[in-house]
Amino acid sequence: MRVPNFWYKGPGLLAGLLLPLTFIYRFLTLIRRVTSKPYRATVPVICIGNLTVGGTGKTPTVIALAQRLIAQGYNPAIVSRGYGGSQKGPLKVNEQIHKFSDVGDEPLLLSCIAPTWVARNRILGIIAAVKQGANIILLDDGFQNKKIYKDISIITVDAHRGFGNGLLLPAGPLREPIHSGLSTANFLISIGDDRAHENFIKKLSLKRKLTVIPGRLAPIKTGMDWENLTVFAFAGIGNPEKFFLTLRNLGAKVVNTIALSDHQVFDKKLLLRLETEAREINAQLVTTEKDAIRLPDEFRKKVLSLPVRLEISNWAEIERLVEKLISL
Repeated sequence: MRVPNFWYKGPGLLAGLLLPLTFIYRFLTLIRRVTSKPYRATVPVICIGNLTVGGTGKTPTVIALAQRLIAQGYNPAIVSRGYGGSQKGPLKVNEQIHKFSDVGDEPLLLSCIAPTWVARNRILGIIAAVKQGANIILLDDGFQNKKIYKDISIITVDAHRGFGNGLLLPAGPLREPIHSGLSTANFLISIGDDRAHENFIKKLSLKRKLTVIPGRLAPIKTGMDWENLTVFAFAGIGNPEKFFLTLRNLGAKVVNTIALSDHQVFDKKLLLRLETEAREINAQLVTTEKDAIRLPDEFRKKVLSLPVRLEISNWAEIERLVEKLISL
């Protein structure tokens, strides 16, 4: 799915025309919330989710938190729905065996960090992970899933985009109203540069005390010199423009870009187009770490990937709450 531009602009005609459908969407979500009886796991469940459709830095947040917990001696496991994969699960992801078509691209990436389970029924995924020795569950997405009790809920947001036009799907990017979503969260991680974070906080109206933590996505230092490298960049993530800007900030000469749909499959026609256009302009193909996972092995050799990780200066409050839950 490619995010519509009008979601991140002021109220317009198209958003207004779609507004009646938002009431139907809201009604259905309320019914689901009222009728759901949440399952409570035997270990703490930390949900990392968002209020909007599209890229907000959720996956980098899961990676950063998993690495942090592992470094402190915990045994976290990640549970994902496995969007884009064919396996219903519960299935423990093995990057040596499974392909993105089996389990989805994000679980493949996450499995390199911590034990990762895909399950359409995420309750079964949690149970399987705990049986394998997990003492903390990181629920990848699922903030709107009311069938699972979350001990800690973390919402991620792109500080540059914020919550868009503030409208529910399909008139806007919101999965649920801002006030109700934030009212059940423990932390809000605002991802962007300092200026974007400050602007976002100024516009944000909080009706309750909520810990807002600034973070930023930074490229991993791999020894690659991007300065003056002629680049043809392509990305199938929630916000491709953010990736293109990162390359430019590294000094790369981005001479062409293609913004693909999130999780887009690379068929032969698309791969031929990428290779042909890159050859014509004598540019190096570059993509994201998540997109690279979906490339065929023979084509991946022709493409450079740029991995990024979330940097947070202050983990103290999250760590304090995790320690409290573990000690109960």
